[in-house]
Amino acid sequence: MRLSLIGMSGSGKSYWAMKLAERGFTRFCCDHLIAERLVAELAMPDGTIIGMGEWMGFPYEAQYKARESRYLSCEMEVLAEIIEYLGGAENIPEENVVVDTTGSVIYTGGSIIKDLRRFTTMVHLETPAEIQERMLKAYVENRRPVLWRDFFTREPNETNEEALVRCFPRLLSSRERLYRRYADVTIEYDSLTAEGFGPSDFLNRVYGSLSP
Repeated sequence: MRLSLIGMSGSGKSYWAMKLAERGFTRFCCDHLIAERLVAELAMPDGTIIGMGEWMGFPYEAQYKARESRYLSCEMEVLAEIIEYLGGAENIPEENVVVDTTGSVIYTGGSIIKDLRRFTTMVHLETPAEIQERMLKAYVENRRPVLWRDFFTREPNETNEEALVRCFPRLLSSRERLYRRYADVTIEYDSLTAEGFGPSDFLNRVYGSLSP
C-alpha cells in the first residue's frame, strides 16, 4: 500500500507516518527533505540553524514573499523526486510507502497532485473548525512555515496582528476544502483522537473506504 497523508500542519500527519514506519512502511518526510535543501539559508552567522517557520516569517514581513516562493519551489522538487521513486517502485508491489506531506502540498500544481493520486492513496486527516480556532495561537507562538498564497490582506487602520486574526480562518477553510477535494479517504478528527485508535485502525479505515 502506498499512502500520501494530507491535511493541516499539526493535523497528525507526521505522527501517523511514523507509526506506519514502525510497521515497515518506507516513510518520506517532506518537511525534512525541504529543510535539507534550505540548510544553507537556515544557517545563522554563528553557525546555529533556525527553524523554517522563523526563516520564512509572517506574511507582512519584507522577506516573506521571496521565501514563500523559495519554499514552494523546494517542495515541488522534493515531491518530483518522491514521485519518480514511486513510479520506479511499481515493480515492487509488496513495498509499503507513506508520504508525509506538508500542509502546502495542495499548492504544488495540478501535475504533481495528479501524479500523487496516481501512485498513492490520498488520506486526508481532518481538522474541524473548532480545532482550527486554536491553530492561530500555536502559529504565532511556535512559528511553522505557512504558505499564505495571498490570503493575507490588511484593511485600512488594521494592525498586522488584527489582520492575522481575520485572515487565518479564511486560509484554513480554503485549505480544508482542497484537502477534501483531492482526498481518496478522509479520516475524521474524532476517530484519529479516540482512545485506543492505532495504526491497525488507521489502515482498516483506509482499506474500508476503498473497498467497493
